[in-house]
Amino acid sequence: MEMRRAITVGEVTAVEYLFDHPLRPERARRFLGTQGHHLFLAYEDGGPVGFVSGVETVHPDKGTEMFLYEPAVAGPFRRRGTGSALVRALAAPARERGCYGMWVGVDTGNDVALATYRSAGGKDDGSCTVVTWDFA
Repeated sequence: MEMRRAITVGEVTAVEYLFDHPLRPERARRFLGTQGHHLFLAYEDGGPVGFVSGVETVHPDKGTEMFLYEPAVAGPFRRRGTGSALVRALAAPARERGCYGMWVGVDTGNDVALATYRSAGGKDDGSCTVVTWDFA
């Protein structure tokens, strides 16, 4: 398995099938071109099989942390360590860039995601509730 940072819209388009919605090239271009935005791809068997995206967030009194925005792995490559490797790939630049930590929100009962994050060194502190606003 190989991990690579995505740098072109074409690389992101190659994993479009793993995203929740159709890819919009202008959004992918903006994401890739924005400082502090990260997208890593996992390659196996000659092609991309997963991705993880993250965004550095900065606060005046806390410093910088990495928000693990979204991971996805193609079905045949799940439960083989691909997701954990992607999380570790995102954690590496977070450490290098001086982030004090990394976090992710997980849906209640998503034991597969929790197992992935734990195997990559994360821990569930049991203190999170997610509140959302829908502006669509």
